[in-house]
Amino acid sequence: MRSLIMTAAATLLASVAFAASANAEVPKGVAQNIVLVHGAFVDQTSWQPVADILTAKGYKVTLVENPLTSLAADVAATKKALAAQIGPTVLVGHSWGGVVITEAGNDPKVKSLVFVSAFAPDVGESLAALAKSGPATDGAKSIHPDDKGNLYLDQKTFPEFVAPELPLKIAEKLAANQLPLNHTAFEAPVTTAAWHVKPNYFVISTKDRVNAPEAQQMMAARIKAKVTEVPGSHASLVVFAKDVAAVIEEAALAK
Repeated sequence: MRSLIMTAAATLLASVAFAASANAEVPKGVAQNIVLVHGAFVDQTSWQPVADILTAKGYKVTLVENPLTSLAADVAATKKALAAQIGPTVLVGHSWGGVVITEAGNDPKVKSLVFVSAFAPDVGESLAALAKSGPATDGAKSIHPDDKGNLYLDQKTFPEFVAPELPLKIAEKLAANQLPLNHTAFEAPVTTAAWHVKPNYFVISTKDRVNAPEAQQMMAARIKAKVTEVPGSHASLVVFAKDVAAVIEEAALAK
């Protein structure tokens, strides 16, 4: 899926200078590590445009590869990535990844949490519960299980509901190559909520048709996050990569 994401990034972000100075260094005394956790239906390369921007600025960026088989498995993958970090780290989640960082973010290395078009459950809440409590969206209605209990977004509506800003052919390829989320992950409640004890940032996508902007606003207010809004869809991490990277860097530089 990497080539699809990078093609989209090249198309939409040609004006962004990823390669800053080869000697770019992060100021001392701030978080130099960024761990990025992807959402359902895509892989870790969905974060690549953001990762390229931050890497060019001198940050050590790690892309977590979620198995998407269960909440526990994704949390384990994230904790493994955190264990490899040396020093303060900003932990970032997109969409379903917000559930994962909520559960995994109590690690003492984690300086702050950044939620991007994400879900931020409290203890005892699952993604399924959050989806039911907020406004119903076209994207959520298009999620269906297969005969093995794996959840997929409808391929026909994926381009319109998930990534309308991307070139249609790329969005169609992403739809055809999506990775399923096991229904047990969707239904699993979190047992801890790291946002209670960590500084929080939230990028709200105001045109999101998967995770309703109203629901994002509610969750951002509940976790007392510093909010940034972008006029994008659920694919804001690609389309507004520069803005998302700026929020992550703000979290890294905060004293």
